[in-house]
Amino acid sequence: MRIGARLGRLAMPWRDRDGSMAVELAFAIPVVLGLILSGVEITRFVLLNQKIERTTATVADLVSQAEALTGADVDALFSAGLFVMDPFDLTQDGDIVVSSIVGEDGTARVDWQRNLGQGAAGSRFGTVGGGAVLPAGFSVGDGESVVVAEVFYDYSPMFTGGSLVDGLVGEKELYGAALFRPRFTSRITFTP
Repeated sequence: MRIGARLGRLAMPWRDRDGSMAVELAFAIPVVLGLILSGVEITRFVLLNQKIERTTATVADLVSQAEALTGADVDALFSAGLFVMDPFDLTQDGDIVVSSIVGEDGTARVDWQRNLGQGAAGSRFGTVGGGAVLPAGFSVGDGESVVVAEVFYDYSPMFTGGSLVDGLVGEKELYGAALFRPRFTSRITFTP
């Protein structure tokens, strides 16, 4: 009898648990929801960075295959960049800038440049006719050139206000650049 009475007392607290699941659920739902939304936001941020990298490489590669380009040609190549960036809209939230940098007299300068948008984002490599700002350790020799494609994107999270990732992936300008040497000529000519 003593063992049965003890087992009965152990089982007693388990009987009076009405409503405990509702309380546990009330604590768990915000945590689980926060984790899910944060996971979606981080995934979106990583995907966007990958698309920016792929878009810069695609546009720079396509431009580097030409010997001569017109403004209409570059605009058509921008369409390819927009296709790669889909579903992210560069026409509203960003810009693509293509530049040709040439080496002359021991210095590098920006030979020509074209923007997808209204020129809202200025190139980090310089302006047309001015000296080019090249990455450390990168140089363009006399008579050589390089094609640069840059993508700027104004990122804003889908979920804000208390999201677990606000501090990590808040509003910021995302940027990517790719440099390619022309394939079939030493210098790509451009006619606006």
